[in-house]
Amino acid sequence: MTLSSLAQDVAKDFDAPDSLYREDQFYLNITYNTLQNRPDGLKQNKLSPGLALGFLRDMPLNKKRTVSVAAGLGYSLAIYNQNMGIIDVGNETTYSILNPDEISFSKNKLALHYVDVPIEFRWRNSTPESHKFWRVHLGVKLRYLFYDQYKLESSQGNYSQTNLADLNDLHYGVYLTTGWNTWNLYAYYGLNPLFKSSAKIDGQSIDMNTANFGIMFYIL
Repeated sequence: MTLSSLAQDVAKDFDAPDSLYREDQFYLNITYNTLQNRPDGLKQNKLSPGLALGFLRDMPLNKKRTVSVAAGLGYSLAIYNQNMGIIDVGNETTYSILNPDEISFSKNKLALHYVDVPIEFRWRNSTPESHKFWRVHLGVKLRYLFYDQYKLESSQGNYSQTNLADLNDLHYGVYLTTGWNTWNLYAYYGLNPLFKSSAKIDGQSIDMNTANFGIMFYIL
């Protein structure tokens, strides 16, 4: 008696649509940063840019995968060019508005480095066959300040300082991203101040928060 068997190889179609796809999991964000609720006399000058990048895990909620939530981890840099002087005098940090009649400066910059935790609710009209679609992402972002640097280059000399004690370490805010395909508009509004109540100019607390506007790019 002779037994025989027949095996058939099934070729995988790598071009077939993936019904279990995920969207927008890597992001790059470029912004213009503005200071809100500024003390009297405080003005921004030059460009105050921002940069953020990171990963978001997309988790679809419906069968069509057009509604989802996402959570992730990222890094961001926010730069503010303005006319507020931050000087350490006798182990005490003082804040003042730089008077152009007394001092001229070519650089007066505060740079903030954050670890970000974004969480967002997503809607899109994507399909398995196309990666070009409309999207609306509404989210909240927690930000931990792990490094900061203030730098002044002026007619009276250069000065720099890091790790200001009066800066809040934890920040949070809401944001919106919306657009088509590659190009997406982005807006973020911070809900708590950059500085603690101990930071004051002429007895007035520096209760500034930030609003950022820019462009968001998604990959994969």
